Amino acid sequence: MDWTAMWVSVRLSAATMVVLLLVGTPIAYWIAFSKWRWKFLVEAIVALPLVLPPTVLGFYILVGIGPASPLGQLNTRLTGRGLAFTFEGLLIASVLYSLPFAVQPFSAAFASVDKNLLEVSWSLGVSRRSTFRRVVLPLSVRGLVTGMVLSFAHTLGEFGVVLMVGGNLPGVTRTVSIAIYDSVQALDYQAAWQTSLLLLLVSFAILSITYSLQKTVWAAWPMN
Repeated sequence: MDWTAMWVSVRLSAATMVVLLLVGTPIAYWIAFSKWRWKFLVEAIVALPLVLPPTVLGFYILVGIGPASPLGQLNTRLTGRGLAFTFEGLLIASVLYSLPFAVQPFSAAFASVDKNLLEVSWSLGVSRRSTFRRVVLPLSVRGLVTGMVLSFAHTLGEFGVVLMVGGNLPGVTRTVSIAIYDSVQALDYQAAWQTSLLLLLVSFAILSITYSLQKTVWAAWPMN
């Protein structure tokens, strides 16, 4: 059992979950309440990781954070090193890869809030920000928790994007899924079996928590 790889995966999943809560919440709120005619284009961009092969997504992310990219050059000037094949670069890739798994349930939860409650709050002179904090958020807790749990679970088991962007650096970017792959390549099926079983049990527990929070998990974008 490669506990170092498991720790890297847990760290990456937890960090991705936190970033997606901060970044995904405003995106989901805009999607849920925006009346912009071309909003579906933003929805399609957010949902792209659901249909793109991980190698394709990983390749574009690798190019986007590479030493020739503006982001890569900025990071090199600030830190003296590149983003590719680092934990930070892997975090960027994981956030983009798991974005729809957070934004979709967030958006569905926000859209399900009774619009009459929002209008009453606004009519009483409460600002949109305060209405969001006092009305929308408390009524959307289950959706937010669902999105956080799903993004954590999805990141925990990702492979293609991790391998493309992070490589296989022990203690840095070597995650549990890559450790399983390496064990199989080395014909160490006992280690692969143990690690796979642990990942299976953790994934099952996470999904059990998700389904216990609500009877059905979102399957598509909310219809407005």
